[in-house]
Amino acid sequence: MSKKKELSPELKAECDAAKALFVAKKNALGLTQASLAEAADISAAAVAMYLNGTNPLNAKFAVVLSRLLEVPIEKFSRRLANEISELTSETDRVEAPTQSASAADMVRQMLAKQGKGLSDEARNRLLAAAEEPSNVITADFSRPGLVGDEIRIAHYDIRGAMGDGQKAADFPEMLKDIRVSQRHLRELGVEYEDYNYLKLVTGWGQSMEPTIKHRDPLIVDISIRDFVGDGIYLYSWDDLLYIKRMQVADADNFEIISDNARHTPKRIRREDTHILARVLLVWNAHLV
Repeated sequence: MSKKKELSPELKAECDAAKALFVAKKNALGLTQASLAEAADISAAAVAMYLNGTNPLNAKFAVVLSRLLEVPIEKFSRRLANEISELTSETDRVEAPTQSASAADMVRQMLAKQGKGLSDEARNRLLAAAEEPSNVITADFSRPGLVGDEIRIAHYDIRGAMGDGQKAADFPEMLKDIRVSQRHLRELGVEYEDYNYLKLVTGWGQSMEPTIKHRDPLIVDISIRDFVGDGIYLYSWDDLLYIKRMQVADADNFEIISDNARHTPKRIRREDTHILARVLLVWNAHLV
C-alpha cells in the first residue's frame, strides 16, 4: 500500500489555520469535531483529516466551517474564498429565478447565461453541488441589507468575563440583534472597515468598572484577531473567555489590566492567548 502523499506547504497551512480557529473558538461556540461532521454531512474521521492536514480543505467543508466558527473563509483559506467568490459572483449576475426553480435549474440558467468564461471543471462542480442534496450550501453569502442608514448587528450568545473567566453557557439576555445607524456609530467615534464583522456581546463581572459594568452590551469587531494596539479585547485564555484591557509587556507576554483598581494587572503568554475581537463601544444603559 503506497504512502499517502503529503500536502503542499500552502494546503497544509490552510488546515493549520482552520484547526487553530476551531481550537480557539470551540468552547465559546459549543463546537466539537462531531458537530462539525454532522453539519458538513461527513464522518468525524473526515473532519480530523481536514484539521490535521491529511486531506486538503474543500469548498463544501470551508463553507460549513466558516458558518459555524462565524469567520470569513479567507481567515483560513484565501484560495477557497476566491474560488467560492468566483463561482458565486456568476450567480449574482443572473436574473432572479422563479420560486419553483430547483437549485440545479438555477445553476443551469446561470451557466447558460454567464458560464462561458468558466472552465469545464468549475461548471461540473457547480452542477454537482446543486444536484446532490448533501452539498446544498447552507451558508448565507448575501450580506444583510441596509434600511436607509441602518445596519443589523447580530448578538453573540456568549459572555466575556471581566473577572475570573466565563465558559459559554445559556443565560438570559436583555438584547438580541440590534439595528443602528452607521452615521450614529461614526459620530460616537466607532471605526470599522466592514459592518458585517460587528457583533454584540455581553460583559460579565465587575473588574472593568467603571468603563464596563456588569452585563453591559458591547459592540466588538470580530475581524480583529491579532493585537493591533493598546485597547480592550475579547480573548480566550486557558479555555475561558475574558474582556480586559491589553498591552504588550514584552516579546513573550501581554499585560492584562482591569480598570477596577481592586484587580491587579497580570501577565499572560502571548502564544497561549487567542484574540477573538476588539471592543469598539460599550452600549451603556443607565437608570434615571
